[in-house]
Order: sequence, then C-alpha cells, then structure tokens
Amino acid sequence: MLAALLPFAHAHAQESASATPSAANAQKLSAADQQFLQDAGQAGATEIAASKLALTHASGRQVKEFAQRMVADHTKLARNLDVIAKRHGITAAPTADSAVIGSLENLQGAEFDKAYIEKVAVDGHQKAVALFKKESESGNDTALKAAATKALPVISHHYAMAQQLARAKAAS
Repeated sequence: MLAALLPFAHAHAQESASATPSAANAQKLSAADQQFLQDAGQAGATEIAASKLALTHASGRQVKEFAQRMVADHTKLARNLDVIAKRHGITAAPTADSAVIGSLENLQGAEFDKAYIEKVAVDGHQKAVALFKKESESGNDTALKAAATKALPVISHHYAMAQQLARAKAAS
C-alpha cells in the first residue's frame, strides 16, 4: 500500500554519526518512525514495481486499470514520504521486495493476474492499511503522522478496490 527502506535507516545512521550533535538531534526519528518509513517505502516500491509488471504481464483489463491507478497513487505517496525522509537526512531510495517481484516476473496472463491480485493488491494493501493506521495513531514525528493520516483513506480505498477485483476475478 503504500513504502526495502533498509537503506533509509542505514543512511540515516551513517549521516547521524557524521553530523554535529545538534544536527543529529534535530534530525532524529524514533525507532518506530524509522521502521514506518522503511516499511512504507518498501511497500510502496513493491506496489509500483509489481504494478508496472502488471501493465505488460496481466491479461485482464480490470487488472491493468487497477495497476495503472496503483502506479500513479503510490508514486505520489512515495514522493510525499521521500520529502519527509530527506528532512531527516534520509536520502536512499526504497527498494521493492525482491521475493514478491521475483515471484511475479516469470508469470503471464491469468496466472499473473491471480498472483498479483493475491500478493500485491489484496495482501499488500491489507498490510499497508495496518501500517499506516498504526503510524497515524501512534507515530512520534508530526509530519510522518500527518502523512500517514492523509494517506490512510487512499490506501483503504485501494484495499477495497483490490478485494472487489479479487471477487470479480473469482467470479469469472
């Protein structure tokens, strides 16, 4: 739904170590907020990469339309999170979950549709809703908490769309 960002946490740790004490304190994110950025970044990067695959590998028109929407929405969300990450000195770009992408790369047509809907559309958004809900309720960084709160309705709508897509595919 949204978000590996391990390089984000690693880059943050390296930059904080080299920054002056006052700059490090100003940029410090809580461990929970760092984890949110990492998880959200990876989820978003995975969604974008898998959805771009869907544009060429999927057979269903509905699946391709869903994928186009996911690329657009998750790219916008990723930009918003990147701005906040950069404010905290985190500049490494998130990477997609290679296991998920790898499991989709060699699939085509209906087989791809089924795997994409299950692994990315439904499961991915279910996890993203929980992730963004948690951050919106208990995040420490005001900007991250606000970004999660703003993104949550969009990601929740994606999850509902994914469930509808899964039902439509199961019925056909």
